[in-house]
Formats: sequence, structure tokens, C-alpha cells
Amino acid sequence: MTKLEFDKKQIEEVIDKVVERTMRMDMTWDWPCGVAYYGICEAYEATGNEKYLKLLKDRVDEYIDLGLPAWTVNTCAMGHCMLTLYEHTKDEQYLDIAKSKIDYIENEALRFGDNVLQHTVSVNNDFPEQCWADTLFMAAFFLLRAGVLLKDEKLVDDALNQYYWHVKYLQDSSTGLFYHGYNNITGDHMSGFYWGRANAWAAYTMSMVGKVLPECYLYPKFLDIVGSLNEQLASIKLLQTENGLWRTILDDKDSYEEISASCGIAAAMINKGNPLHIKYLNKATKGILENISEDGRVLNVSGGTAVMKDRDGYRNISRDWIQGWGQGLALAYLSGLLNYENNRSDGAL
Repeated sequence: MTKLEFDKKQIEEVIDKVVERTMRMDMTWDWPCGVAYYGICEAYEATGNEKYLKLLKDRVDEYIDLGLPAWTVNTCAMGHCMLTLYEHTKDEQYLDIAKSKIDYIENEALRFGDNVLQHTVSVNNDFPEQCWADTLFMAAFFLLRAGVLLKDEKLVDDALNQYYWHVKYLQDSSTGLFYHGYNNITGDHMSGFYWGRANAWAAYTMSMVGKVLPECYLYPKFLDIVGSLNEQLASIKLLQTENGLWRTILDDKDSYEEISASCGIAAAMINKGNPLHIKYLNKATKGILENISEDGRVLNVSGGTAVMKDRDGYRNISRDWIQGWGQGLALAYLSGLLNYENNRSDGAL
């Protein structure tokens, strides 16, 4: 019988190294640490190691003392950490910060069409009426978690609406894969490539809905989310390389293997819990571990990437430096391995 192949002790040791290396990074309050610290939260949930929670609390308290930035879609990624800190410490200051992010998203953030969040990276209107897959992690998934924690159906409905429209705008029905972005003004996907990390943002956040939302099957939009994820994973598994990884442009054999995308996609497969994916996961585990250095640096992670103009724009993004999103998505995957047996399947949906 095929089963997941990994050494629990080794995975725990690698998680510890990645956490330690991540906390040595000088990230300010924005999406890189939002994703990185989400990964550390997942590591804490999977291992119960109180050191991880203390490291996060001390760093966040330092940020608060220094002063927080203006909110954007991207800076709302730190909301994940706020929710986890509040859940485990019951310190209201973390919940208050999360609520201020919610207030921004609900009342100030730019939207278009059917209340779809426009992706924002600064206080300027940088990308008018554009939706990016990145928003699913930075804002929609955060809103869903907050809505469940606060028992606020309005937030849950808004989160599910974001998922629904991002699927409609970004998923290619002929391939099941996701484009990086959509421009509502021009009605196109701009350069129109299946960027690896965009597919990771989509797959991972969709895979978390059924884990986070109680009685998810009672929400009609959840059926669209799970259907979208099923289509995506059925296609994306076939694009895995011999090294167990995925490329920065998924269907481009001349683009490099990229580890943050590989981790997010594999983590989505972990969450999905489909036994047909186990053979792909075993290859992914080997490939991912080979790209984590002895000191806990996740290697070959592409830098911050806008919706690029052409194929070479994606191919030439540097992958030479440590990145918060690489650290965080690797931790999400490794933590998912430890928790695989506890996953709740969505059954035949």
C-alpha cells in the first residue's frame, strides 16, 4: 500500500532550522513576513513547540512598539499571525489589529465588479481593477479565518465571494490552471502565463477552506471552490518535474524549478488528502528537502513578482536570495506532512 514516506524526526529538525533562519531575517510588516510567520504558526500547530509562539510574540510586540504601516491587501497577510497569537494568548491587542485589517478590507479596500478585491501593494492605485491570485492568501483566506473565529457570517460570505470570483477570473477552464492576474478594464489576463506561485496561492488557500470552515458543504460557493481545486490538482500533478518540483511557469520546460510554488502546491495536495496524490507528494518531499540548506534557508525561491510582460520576465526573476514566502510555504508543507493523518477529507465533493 502506497503511503507517505518521510522521517518524522528529520522533518521536525528541518522545521526547527527553517524557523530559526526565518527569525534572523529583518522583515518589516508586509506580505513577506505575513507568509513567513503564517508558516511558523503552522509549525507551532503541528509540533506544539512553544518556542515558536514565543519567537512570534516577541517579534510582533517589537513591531507594534515601532509602529504599524498603512494597510493594503498585501500588508493584511500579517492578519494570519494576529489571529493565531490571539487564539493562543487571548491578548486582545492582536485581535484588535486583526479587526483593523478587517475594517480596511471591508470598508476601504478598492474593489470592482461583484465586490472583488483589487490587488494592492501600496496606498496608491497601482493596478486598477486587477485581481491577482496573491489576494487569495493575503486577504480572502484571512477573512475566512477571521469570520469563523468571530462567528461573523458576513465576513465568511465575503471571503467565499472572493474565492468564487478569483476562480471565475483566473482559472483556465480548458487546463484547470490559474493565470497570475486578470485586468477587468481590458478583459484579459495580461501576459497570460500559468505562473507557479499564483497556482500555489490558489491551490493552498482553496485547500484550506474545508479545513477552516465548519459545515463547509452547506455553503454553495464552497462547491465551486472544491470543484476548482479538483480540476487544478488533476492537471498540475502532471506538470511535476522529475525532481518532484514545479516550474515558475508551470508548462514551460525552459523555466526554472521554483521552491515556493512547489511547497504551496504540494501543501495543497496534503490538505486535499487524495490518496492518488501520495506518489507525487513523496517525490515532492525529496525535492523540497534537497532545496533547504543546513542552516534552514529555503533555496531557489523566486523574488517578488508582478504580472510580468512576457515569458522572459518570469524566467529571469532572481532566485538567489532568501525570501519570507519561501520560508513560510516550506513550513506550511513540512507541517502538513506531520499532520497528514489528522486531515479531514472532503469526501466525494
